[in-house]
Formats: sequence, C-alpha cells, structure tokens
Amino acid sequence: QVQLVESGGGLVQPGGSLRLSCAASGSIFSINAMGWYRQAPGKQRELVATITGGGSTNYADSVKGRFTIPRDNAKNTVYLQMNSLKPEDTAVYHCNADSVTTGWGTNDYWGPGTQVTVSS
Repeated sequence: QVQLVESGGGLVQPGGSLRLSCAASGSIFSINAMGWYRQAPGKQRELVATITGGGSTNYADSVKGRFTIPRDNAKNTVYLQMNSLKPEDTAVYHCNADSVTTGWGTNDYWGPGTQVTVSS
C-alpha cells in the first residue's frame, strides 16, 4: 500500500513562512504529479500547486509569487514553501500523488492533511 505522510503545519503570524513536507512510501515504481490542495472551513477543496516528475509546475493565482513547490523524485517527496502568509491561507493542506504506479496498478492517493493557521 502507498501512504502519504505530511508534516510542517502550524500557527504562524501574517507575513511569516512555513514549509510543508509530504513523503510517499510503499512499493512505488513511479509517480506522475504531486501536489498540494487546501480546504478552509465551509469551502471546497482547492488546488494550491502541483509539480510533475519533469518539474513542470502549476500554481493557484492566489499563491503565485509567494509559494513554491520543490520535489525530490528520488525520495518521492514534495514540499510546499509558503512565504508572506496571509490569514486567508488558513486551511487544512492535503498532499496528493497522482497516477502512482505500484506492482498492483496505478492509483491516486491523498494524505490526511496538516493544519496551517495564519493569525496574529
């Protein structure tokens, strides 16, 4: 089985920074894209950023210029570097691994989420 383990969430003041990590473990042959999504209370889950195995990235307009999404393919790990955080960035952040190929086939996986709270 494949598991995604997230870490790095917490409470930060407006203007501060946080770095989230997500490591995929299991008998993984390959992963297509990895990414981060977030869900604020009372709102739908939305895309934050994604990155393909080849390094192509996609960012939500609301985080462009503030967030980056590095990826370590050898470690099946993706990060989310969040700078200049705003109160509206407060949400549960979920990691996603798209088209993960193992000996049992290809599936998508989600992490349980990590809370990010931006408040003074």
